Amino acid sequence: MSETIDVIIIGAGPAGYTAALYASRANLKVFCLEGWQPGGQLTTTTVIENFPGFKNGVDGNALIKEMRAQAARFGTEYDTAEVARVDFSHRPFEVRTESREYHAKAVIIATGARPRMLGIPSEQRLWAKGVSSCATCDGFFFRGKTVAILGGGDSAMEEANFLTKFAVKVYLIHRRSEFRASKIMIDRTKNNPKIEFVLNKTVEEVLGEQRVTGLRLKDAQTGEPSELKLDGMFLAIGHVPSTQIFKGQIAMDEEGYIVPQKHTMTNVEGIFAAGDCVDHRYRQAITASGDGCRAAIDAERWLAARTL
Repeated sequence: MSETIDVIIIGAGPAGYTAALYASRANLKVFCLEGWQPGGQLTTTTVIENFPGFKNGVDGNALIKEMRAQAARFGTEYDTAEVARVDFSHRPFEVRTESREYHAKAVIIATGARPRMLGIPSEQRLWAKGVSSCATCDGFFFRGKTVAILGGGDSAMEEANFLTKFAVKVYLIHRRSEFRASKIMIDRTKNNPKIEFVLNKTVEEVLGEQRVTGLRLKDAQTGEPSELKLDGMFLAIGHVPSTQIFKGQIAMDEEGYIVPQKHTMTNVEGIFAAGDCVDHRYRQAITASGDGCRAAIDAERWLAARTL
C-alpha cells in the first residue's frame, strides 16, 4: 500500500475501537488492524454488568460489535490480518502483515494483554463457565457460592477479599507457602473469616462438564492428590501484555508493558499506546476505552501541530 494513512491502530478491543471512533470523527484516515482475535478479552466474557449505559448488562461480543460498527460509521477501515512486523525508526512508520505493508503518520498501539493461564485443557473448556481471570467483572455471578482464587501476590489477595462480598467461601490456592504479596495484604486476607488458605497445592484439573464443580489438586511437596468442591475458579497469576513485536522499537518495562512518556505518547514521537498493553493495574473495559479516547485525541493534536 503506497498511501500514507493518518492513523493506524494495532489492536481491536475497547481501547482500539474507541481510538478508531475518536480518530475517525476527527476526520482522519484510520485503519484498524484487528489481528486474530477482534474484540480482545471482551469476546471471552458473557454478560458485562459494569460498563456504563446498560442497566441490565450487555453481552461482551454484542458490545464489541457495536463499538466496531460505530467506528466504521465514521470511516474506520479494518484489516483482520495479524501484524507481523513494525518499523518505527523512521517516518512514515511501517506496519506489515503477512500480505500487506502499511505506512502511517501516527500509530496507536492497543494490543491488550492476556491473562496468564495454567495451560491445562479443562481450564480452556470451562472458560467463562466458572473459570475467570477478573473478579471485578465476574464476582457478582457467584453470590452465595464457593469459589477459589489462584495466586500469591497482592492482586490475588485483593481479589480474594473482593470476592467475599459475594461468595460464602473463598479458597486462596497457592503453590508455595510463601507469598509475593505485601504483609498488610496477607494479614488482611488471613483475618477475613470467609477466606481459607490452601497452600503448597497446584491445580491439575478443573472439574465439571457444563459448569465448574470443583478442582483436582496435587500437593507440591508430597504429590498427594485431593479434590475441592466449588463453583468457580479465578486466576490471579498475572497477565502477559501482547507487545512482543514492539520489543526494541519502543520503551517497555521488564514485564513487557509499554511505558508512555507524555500522556499516551511513547518514547517515539507519533507512537501512542492505550489499554491493557499499558495498564497493569485496572484492566477494565471502561478504563481501556478511556485510554483509547485519550490516545486518539493525543494523536490528532500531534498531527495537527505538525501541519501548522
